[in-house]
Amino acid sequence: MISFDFEYYRPDTLNEAVESFRSFEAANKTALYYSGGTEILSMARAESLKFDAVIDLKSIPECGIQICVNGQLLLGSALTLTQIAEAGHYPLLCETVSRIADHTIQDKITLGGNLAGTIKYREAALPLLVKDCKARIMAENGLQDVMFSEIFKGRLQLKKGEFLVQIIIDEQMLNLPYAHIKKTKMDKIDYLLITIAASKNNSEIKAAVSGIGDAPFLLLHDLLSNNNIPESERIANVLESVRPVIIGDILGSKDYRLFVLGNILSQMYENWR
Repeated sequence: MISFDFEYYRPDTLNEAVESFRSFEAANKTALYYSGGTEILSMARAESLKFDAVIDLKSIPECGIQICVNGQLLLGSALTLTQIAEAGHYPLLCETVSRIADHTIQDKITLGGNLAGTIKYREAALPLLVKDCKARIMAENGLQDVMFSEIFKGRLQLKKGEFLVQIIIDEQMLNLPYAHIKKTKMDKIDYLLITIAASKNNSEIKAAVSGIGDAPFLLLHDLLSNNNIPESERIANVLESVRPVIIGDILGSKDYRLFVLGNILSQMYENWR
């Protein structure tokens, strides 16, 4: 149960959402954009988050779109992980989000919520980081398209009052060879030890990881793609490059995470031989 009262608003357009945020701000009220709400509600119940209003984005058509048009895939920020996985447009993203939490929770977590959430793993970002995709955001002056890598630095970095509307990916990038490997400590449904999402475009390999640091990030693709040296040496170079950011916790020590990452990278190369 949430111990405080708050206002709930469900706009039908992008402009209505922004205008409602401005009106709450003008009244010195704290407003949050809301789509899945799994984290917002859980934190509110635990009294670790308080707000005066929520602005639910699910009724805005642009935020719920999932369509290929003019050579691009448009994914709305209010799509649930289940909707993305079942549509199957981008196989690497589908496989990644289908392994986040369990199926019941996947029906509630949204793409935008996972990217902006407080839980550090944010696995939905991994397949987006390995593509040169764009993010469409609703800003003060209207819709803006920016590179996803510009606004995702471990988590979504948006200005006050802005929100993510869509992710845009070129269709020709959707079905490149890929690898998704996830390791947990015990059960299949558990906090992750390491997840990797990788894509191969000719000789270029891009891979993003979550779980080994405080936020998801790209591995150095020049180290992964260097065909002038053996795979074992490439892996050793990658492990050395991430050593400074490796974390140790109850799920696994720093050395263990390095060991697991090395095995994952070996498996990735094996998949593409």
